[in-house]
Amino acid sequence: MKVRWDKLGGLLGILYCLIGALLIFLGWNGAASHDRVSAQIPYVVSGGLAGLALIVLGSALLIAQSHRGDRVALQATLEDLREALGRVAAAEEVVAVAHGAGVASGLVLAGPNSYHRPDCRLVEGQAGLTPMEAAVAQEQGLEACRICTP
Repeated sequence: MKVRWDKLGGLLGILYCLIGALLIFLGWNGAASHDRVSAQIPYVVSGGLAGLALIVLGSALLIAQSHRGDRVALQATLEDLREALGRVAAAEEVVAVAHGAGVASGLVLAGPNSYHRPDCRLVEGQAGLTPMEAAVAQEQGLEACRICTP
C-alpha cells in the first residue's frame, strides 16, 4: 500500500476522532457500571477527557488538511490567472505594434475568418490576431471586416 503523504493529515484526523469517540464511549460505559460518583470519576477523567482531547486534535488535523487543499486550489487558480493576463498583455502588444505600423504601412490584423484595421473596435482586446499585409490576408481567403473596411 502506497502512503499518500498529502492526504495523511486528513486520515489521521479521522482516525483520532474515531479513537476519541471510542474512548468517550468506554469512559461512559465504565462510569455507568458504578452507582457512586467517586467510582465514576476515574472513568470520566481517563475516557472522557482523553477522548475529548483526541477529538479536538483530530478536528484540528482535518481543518489543516482542508486549508492545504484550498491553498493548492488557490495557487492553481492564480497561476491560470497569471497566464491569462500574460496572453492578454501579449495580444495588446501585438495590436499596439500593428496599430502603430499599420496606418503607415498597410498592415491589418488577421483573425480566423476576416481581417481588420488595427483601430477596429471589433479586435480590441482579442488574442490570437496576426498582423499582416492586406494583400496577404486576401490571398489566404480572409474576408475584409464590414465595419472598418480595411
